[in-house]
Amino acid sequence: MAQDENKAQGPDLTQGVALTDFVDGKLLGHVGEEEVLLVRSGDDIFAVGAHCTHYHGPLAEGLVTGESVRCPWHHACFDLRTGEAERAPALSPLACWKVERRDGRIVVKDKREQPNPRGAKAKADAPGKIVIIGGGATGFAAAEMLRRRDYRGGIVMLSDDDAPPVDRPNLSKDYLAGSAPEDWLPLRPDDFYAESNIDLRLKTKVASIHPRERQVTLTGGERLAYDRLLLATGAEPARLQIPGADQAHVHTLRSLADCRAIIGAAKGARRALVIGASFIGLEVAASLRTRGIEVHVAAPEARPMERVFGPALGDFVRALHEEHGVVFHLQDTATAIDGKRAVLKSGGTLDADLVVVGVGVRPRLALAEQAGLAIDRGLTVNEYLQTSAPDIYAVGDIARWPDPHSGERIRVEHWVVAERQGQAAAANMLGHKQRFDTVPFFWSQHYDVPINYIGHAERWDTITVEGDIKAKDCLLRYRRDGRVLAVASIYRDLDSLKAELAMEQVAAR
Repeated sequence: MAQDENKAQGPDLTQGVALTDFVDGKLLGHVGEEEVLLVRSGDDIFAVGAHCTHYHGPLAEGLVTGESVRCPWHHACFDLRTGEAERAPALSPLACWKVERRDGRIVVKDKREQPNPRGAKAKADAPGKIVIIGGGATGFAAAEMLRRRDYRGGIVMLSDDDAPPVDRPNLSKDYLAGSAPEDWLPLRPDDFYAESNIDLRLKTKVASIHPRERQVTLTGGERLAYDRLLLATGAEPARLQIPGADQAHVHTLRSLADCRAIIGAAKGARRALVIGASFIGLEVAASLRTRGIEVHVAAPEARPMERVFGPALGDFVRALHEEHGVVFHLQDTATAIDGKRAVLKSGGTLDADLVVVGVGVRPRLALAEQAGLAIDRGLTVNEYLQTSAPDIYAVGDIARWPDPHSGERIRVEHWVVAERQGQAAAANMLGHKQRFDTVPFFWSQHYDVPINYIGHAERWDTITVEGDIKAKDCLLRYRRDGRVLAVASIYRDLDSLKAELAMEQVAAR
């Protein structure tokens, strides 16, 4: 049974297939034991690896747009000619195979050497030294893209974390749940940085930025010069200002160290209290339930996630968690934590061996404010992700940029957006005027149910529902003044990709 499940699917492509075998321009087959996806685009036939290099999503179920294919799970995008991962969250390329036509049949046999990426390369007058402040995925994506574009200058990454960049979504999902090993977490092996000539400095704090001198000062007094500076300082968890919130069994979740501490505490815990029904809070709740711990959630809102998803999907999320045993205390919150006992605003109490606070995050703007950069509910950047100081760029949780899809300046605290901004900033620091006009995307995982969300709707007039939310088969469109600003979906992956493409096309008109 297991052998059959692991067997490569589709026809043996070395024996050849006919064009009439293709469905919607795609055909899944194999070369030896490797699954290969054939894609027809115009008169060309491409053969690439069949699975996304991010989380192994099935590209045969994705969307082909011109000479690219998009992953149905988390909307990574790959160049069919080169295999390059054009859009995060995938970073590694797909393998490519040679395609031949023989007697009217398509034959695939030999794997090609990895073709060079087709994106714009570093110019001759590229900056000599780029400093990145921040050791998360955003800064990593920028540094990796700089080297991918053949930038030969110096790159210094300054991180106050004690671990190299990791796959942060896993910290509240599979890794915390115990279903993913820790060796899945690093975005690249430790030796990647030395081999790529990226000076990654961990446990390093920046004291100040000096835009006129184009220098940064570290807390130890050392000064570093830069030609371009990228601020990717991210956000930090909001902390409860209540008695007892500083106790050892009260945690927030942002870093790998935070996650390790929660896992350690969970090993001996019988009951956990999650304060806050945020994405992080509820993903933590799901992960702790997977570990068999009794979980209570206290939050001030009437229904979880209503502000982002609306009432119907918010009710579904609550019901899903309740089906898995989570107990909600809504329109309530903790006012004190006395030892292992939390005092609720409603007057009740809850005993908990483990408390996780998930009440949102705050952008880390102190360095930008001290440097005199323009601030407006985030660090203000233009369409090229430049701050008010032309040699300084900003990306990720701190950046507020002009979004062509909503027509507003927005700031988004999501992983994929942060990575894609890092990639765009890399091109712009090399002198290429690349507007950041990507449709925002994120996903949230609750037990076995993924919720995908594209766009950004801080407010809406109507929500239309296609399909059945309770049946976990739906797509919701959030409109204001008749315009679709965002789309949420459950198990409507191809429809979600098509909606993303439609939003891109509307903004491009």
